[in-house]
Amino acid sequence: MRNIGLESELIPFDGGRRQNALDVWRGRGSPGQGSRTPKSLLFNGHLDTNPVSEGWTIDPWEGKIDDNFIYGIGVSNMKSGCAAYFCAVKTLMASGWTPRADVILTYVVGELQGGVSTVALIEQGKINADYFINCEPSDIRAVTMHAEALTFEIVLKGITRHMSAREEAQDAIMAACRLIPELNAMKFRRAKSKDHEKCNRCQVGIVHGALGKDLAEWRPPQVADICKSAGSARYAPGQTQEGVMEDIRMLIEKCLEGFPGMTFELKQRFEPTLPAFEVSPKSKLVESLNEAYAKIRGREQPTGVLAPTCFYGSDAGHLYKSLGMEGIVCGPRGKYNTRPDEAVDIPDYLDYIQMFIRVIVDVCG
Repeated sequence: MRNIGLESELIPFDGGRRQNALDVWRGRGSPGQGSRTPKSLLFNGHLDTNPVSEGWTIDPWEGKIDDNFIYGIGVSNMKSGCAAYFCAVKTLMASGWTPRADVILTYVVGELQGGVSTVALIEQGKINADYFINCEPSDIRAVTMHAEALTFEIVLKGITRHMSAREEAQDAIMAACRLIPELNAMKFRRAKSKDHEKCNRCQVGIVHGALGKDLAEWRPPQVADICKSAGSARYAPGQTQEGVMEDIRMLIEKCLEGFPGMTFELKQRFEPTLPAFEVSPKSKLVESLNEAYAKIRGREQPTGVLAPTCFYGSDAGHLYKSLGMEGIVCGPRGKYNTRPDEAVDIPDYLDYIQMFIRVIVDVCG
């Protein structure tokens, strides 16, 4: 970064065990043309990756490139976005153009642990700007809202009997089988609009049923009296953790009405999480991004509350919630995100660089 003329800094956090990179292209500070005031723009992307899963057919660390794709762990989530804003700035600097307002590049680690890295930069007073672009993979669509997440745990407590007398039992596994589809299909109350409701989703991802609180598995002829499950709920700006947990509780109570004697425990697992985020589609930044997309691709950019990205978490939530910043989530290729042979389309990546060049000139010039 320093080699191309950026002000660069490595900023330790987590007791010095990790570092964020912060780079600034200083604006000249002169007024914009006419009545237009240049605005500072912050790009946000994370360098940490998911673990390498089974199923890869190529070396995930090679950085392989063929005629169509760039491959590698994290290339979609979200290293191609990070590289794109660096390339956009490098290209503009090489052209001799200079911004009137600051362009800030952040490369953080720890987004996958609830965004602890961007939180550290905020708490250290290192970042702020008029606008931000977060480069989570969205297939270069402009995502104007995404959900917040919470993790919940449920313990169903039934009544065991030997299978010969199972009519007298209350099977915790069978209760879970009735409950889980209802949880996975639920929406939460108090959504501010139909668009906000689009961010609602619930998914149970862990289930374990067996005997007793230690979940003994050596006696399968016994009807299971304990079934533990855990899941994630995604909810929109304006909805609350308390409201979501109450909705889940009410659903469990309703589902267990057909299981006399069945009881349950519900608790929230508190861990770092990524807040919800939203921006008006009429924002100057969103309109600038839309215009850049249209000029490069010759068609209107998909914009709004768009799945699957609206169910992601991102550091956009921290920038929005803690700093009140106005921004957008937009990044190359989500189709191949977090799966074996993760990849990004080369045309998407190159278009993305061109879009950033146009947006920087429009917003910061």
